[in-house]
Order: sequence, then structure tokens, then C-alpha cells
Amino acid sequence: MVQPRCLASVLLAFSRHRGKATRILPASAVVAAELETIYHLDCGCCHSSAAVERIYKVKGRKLTSPLAICVADVSDIPRFASVDGLPNSLLDSLLPGPVTVVLKRGDSSILEKTLNPGFDSIGVRVPDCNFIRSIARGSESALALTSANLSGQPSSVSPTDFEHLWHHCEYVFDGGLLKNGRAGSTLVDLTVPGSYKILRSGSALVETTAVLHSFGLDEAI
Repeated sequence: MVQPRCLASVLLAFSRHRGKATRILPASAVVAAELETIYHLDCGCCHSSAAVERIYKVKGRKLTSPLAICVADVSDIPRFASVDGLPNSLLDSLLPGPVTVVLKRGDSSILEKTLNPGFDSIGVRVPDCNFIRSIARGSESALALTSANLSGQPSSVSPTDFEHLWHHCEYVFDGGLLKNGRAGSTLVDLTVPGSYKILRSGSALVETTAVLHSFGLDEAI
């Protein structure tokens, strides 16, 4: 069990507070913030494994369950994952939005090697949420993220849903009540050229599959 830290500062998710997160994330800090789907726990994932280890302990999550990453812009993705073999403009058509794309990690990824050991792929998000994207942009890195709840418990659509986890965070950024339900992002595997596989239906299944078919990708059986 993780020992509680001092009580988190709860701040409104305003742009003027972005700098508080970007200053502390390189120092193994954990923050909580909204994406357009649900609230997440976030930490830096390119310089140290300590914050990633903290998130696993806070959630009670098995180390064999990989974390996804969030980046500021689609153009940042090649720094962290391979886009070889994907149709031109496919990622721009899917993102930003409530979609997590699983891509091959690739040899040139700058992600911390201890993130998701044993996995040669990585889930990548560019959410339609300016606040968390501005944090990623300000940190000049990617953020590891996972839903702000204990493993096996319902996802959080307001900060009060995970109030019992606040003391594990340096900051909780309050974006209010999210009204898109608790489905989370649509998770789609794009690691095999020319095909896709839906790993989680999420909140944007219809829109996502329409885009994938428009680019000529076939669903893997």
C-alpha cells in the first residue's frame, strides 16, 4: 500500500495552472486531470520510472497491465511510437478525440524503458482536451496515464468520484462533471498494416470504425 503524501491541492483546470503541473512532473509527481472521457492519473514517463511505479501502487494495478500515454499533438507521436505502414492522414483523422491507438513502440521511442516492460506496443492518446494537452506540450514529453480509480472500480467522471485517491496526487485539476458517461476512449490496435482490431468499444466506436474503413483498413478477425 502506498503511503499517503500530503493532501493534494485541488485547482480548477484553468490554463494559468498548467505551469504547476509542468514544473513537478519531471520530479516523479502524479497529478489527476480530466480528459474528454473520464478523469485520469497522469505522470511523466520519459525520465524516471518512480512516478509510473507510484501509479501502479495507487491503483492496485497489476504490472502486467500496460499504461497508455498522452501526447500534445499528432505530430508528436513519432517520437514515442512507430507510424510506419499507416495511411497518410489516418491519425489526423482519428485524433484529437476519445480514441486510443495502439502502435508499435519502435526502436527510436524515447519512452522510459521501464514503462510497460515486455510490451512492444504502446497505446497513444491525443485527447480533445486543451488543458491536459497543454501540460504535455509544456513538459515537452509524454504523460503516462490511467483512469483515476482503483482497479476494477467504476471510472470517475468528477473529482469527488476519486476523492479517496487525492492524497496520492500533488495536484487534482478540477474540470467539473464530465457528461459523456464512463465508457472511456475507444481502443484500437493498428500494429498490423492494413488492418485494425477493436480492443475496447469505448465512447467513439461508430466514428472510429467509419474513419478506419474510409482509409481501406479491414477489421482483423
